[in-house]
Amino acid sequence: MKLTDKNYYSNKADSEFISVSQYKNFYGTLERKGCENQALAIIKGEFVKERTPAMLIGSYVDAYFEGTLNEFKENTPEIFKKDGTLKAEYLKADEMIKRCEADKRFMQYMSGEKQVIMTAEWLGAKWKIKMDSFLKNKAIVDLKTVDDLYKGVYCDGIGKLNFIQAKGYDFQLAVYQKIVELNTGEKLPCYIAAVDKTKSPAIEVIQITQAELDSALVGVNETVIKRIIDLKSGNAEPDRCGRCDFCKATKVIDKPISMGELLTDRG
Repeated sequence: MKLTDKNYYSNKADSEFISVSQYKNFYGTLERKGCENQALAIIKGEFVKERTPAMLIGSYVDAYFEGTLNEFKENTPEIFKKDGTLKAEYLKADEMIKRCEADKRFMQYMSGEKQVIMTAEWLGAKWKIKMDSFLKNKAIVDLKTVDDLYKGVYCDGIGKLNFIQAKGYDFQLAVYQKIVELNTGEKLPCYIAAVDKTKSPAIEVIQITQAELDSALVGVNETVIKRIIDLKSGNAEPDRCGRCDFCKATKVIDKPISMGELLTDRG
């Protein structure tokens, strides 16, 4: 299958390729647990995650920088008024864009080729990536919109982490680096260009060191990837987390539970 902008996010592409977001749907991040049951339902088109206002603000900013804002407006009319301007709860997106554009260095990092798609075979599977800003022979840059750049994220059993570690963005860039290297032979430095949704939007360009990138890939191996392939091909039954929206919506009670089980990880 040849991937394009039009079919990259299709169910067919997700069935054939593994992506970072798909991997995180299966196995989660330090911030949230994954669910094999829900991840498989997403691939099959049986479940679609709800688009929250925060997600739509981020998607608006993403669309602006990748040059697809007109298409985004057509697909999300619910966030616009009749005159075509953003509704009040989404105006923060324009503020964030203006703050980014006011900084010369930020825009330099975002000046690469937009939404570059690459594929490669790695760990016995076909992977796909789509980069926000690819500075050929120089760097890989990913744009992130967050609630607050400097507010830590509490992760159960670990404590407070920065948003990059908590949400697995270091893992995302580590995979991007690997797929680019397999395509070009170059191991490029990786950066996150981030802007937040605070009253006065903050911006940063953050480098993920090579040691941090290497560390983020610990635990990803052919055994783990084979499990995903088996699930997608129907050769294995997915585990249910019991807590995600899809598991709750499809739960069938077979017996009563005890009070103590309410606080367990799985339902």
